[in-house]
Amino acid sequence: MTLRTGILVSLALMTSPLSAQDLSAFTTGPVFEEYGPNAQVDADFDIPEGAEFKVAFDVAARAETGKLNRTLESAARFINMHVRAGVPLENIEVAVVVHGKASEDLLGAEEYANRREGAENANVALIKALTDTGMRVILCGQSAAAYGISNDMLAPGVEMALSAMTAHALLQQDGYTMNPF
Repeated sequence: MTLRTGILVSLALMTSPLSAQDLSAFTTGPVFEEYGPNAQVDADFDIPEGAEFKVAFDVAARAETGKLNRTLESAARFINMHVRAGVPLENIEVAVVVHGKASEDLLGAEEYANRREGAENANVALIKALTDTGMRVILCGQSAAAYGISNDMLAPGVEMALSAMTAHALLQQDGYTMNPF
């Protein structure tokens, strides 16, 4: 073992306990029973009664083949945790704007399988769950063109925008704030 390798191994061993997480407090629901795990928190940064959320998420990183897109699941988590905290679902609007490499995460089952050696697109059911509750999943048309994606290849419920920039600009004009997570 070289000195450099020994140092890297030592650093990895020293930092691994720090990165361990206890996720036992995280459960799914109440809106999405299969998605969006979150923990109930005794927060002192109160959510005002009657608060309304209009939040846009931006997604450029794609998921590993056959896995959920992390940001799509974060949108479900956002909804679950706020409803759990007492915000009525009708006071929450979420839009997920997808572009770049993440574009293929919005493909329908057949097209995804064609492009990913028969793999199942885990995101299709999550997209359906989100859109069934009135949330929006929007694909950048410029990215779609770059990746050879047409509307008929998309999972049901996905909207095609001229571009991600267009979608974000219009959502912002409609009162959506950008969630950086």
